[in-house]
Amino acid sequence: MTTTHGQTSALPRPGRLRRLRKDWWIYLFLLPTLVGYGAYTIYPLLASWWFAFLDWPGFADAGTFIGVENFARLIEDELFWNAFWNSIVFLVVAVPLRVGLALALAIVLNRRKTPFKGFFRTLFFLPVVTTGAIVGIVFTLLLDASGPVSMSLVWAGLIESPANFAADAGTSLFAGIAVWVWKWLGITLIYWLAALQTIPQGVHEAAMIDGAGPWAEFRRVTLPLLVPFLVIITLIDTVAALNVFDLMQTLTGGGPSFSSEVIEIFIFRTAFQATVPQLGYASAAAVLFGLLTMVLAVAQALGMRWARSRMGSA
Repeated sequence: MTTTHGQTSALPRPGRLRRLRKDWWIYLFLLPTLVGYGAYTIYPLLASWWFAFLDWPGFADAGTFIGVENFARLIEDELFWNAFWNSIVFLVVAVPLRVGLALALAIVLNRRKTPFKGFFRTLFFLPVVTTGAIVGIVFTLLLDASGPVSMSLVWAGLIESPANFAADAGTSLFAGIAVWVWKWLGITLIYWLAALQTIPQGVHEAAMIDGAGPWAEFRRVTLPLLVPFLVIITLIDTVAALNVFDLMQTLTGGGPSFSSEVIEIFIFRTAFQATVPQLGYASAAAVLFGLLTMVLAVAQALGMRWARSRMGSA
């Protein structure tokens, strides 16, 4: 559009409602996704909040409204708090292991002189595309007393007799942590490789010219530049560490004696495996678990915003 002074100005954009009326048929392609998302995500989410206020044994067609009694029971339920603290231990131990090991591997695989980098990147990423339930089943065999892990440790003299790590109350939770870290290490490795490649090569060369060794270069140059990525990656892995149901259910089933039962398995057991299913009580536990996940999601959003501002000001 040309004005009387010979200057050009952009044509006004049509309003959102006008564009919607004109291109309404395009949104029909979103309908299957919206229906599926509403039926399998939105509805169960809202329904669980309502069920949390019901005394619903599962055999009846409908439950009886009891207010916040389910939540009051949860506060006094030792098995719920056992599952809660198992989830916290899982998170506190597994996330630093996954983030730290992936960073160490990424530094090695990001070096120019490292041979077969593509092969090792693929090797570490392969477990990521494997179903968690399948991984759990396979590792029940590998971690059995007669499995290769136990027999190798006996042969190396690290343990006196064969042990089933997934079926021992003292090691079952940590066995699950080790398997989870192994399975998801590859995706965190990819995150770190992408982060390392944002650092200009000139920065490393300048550090070498100044006489900095590999450790000094990492501590004083590389690590400070990776702090925003560290925040983002840690928060992503933290949220992921709360979603371990398929792996832990097939690996340990929460046992023995509830030693590896995380919140997700507590919810599943209460709702579907109890002699008398307690759908309302399980829904209350699911609501509390959802609130915990929501808090971490908000922390993730805030952390990402801080990281972007940090990277923008760098």
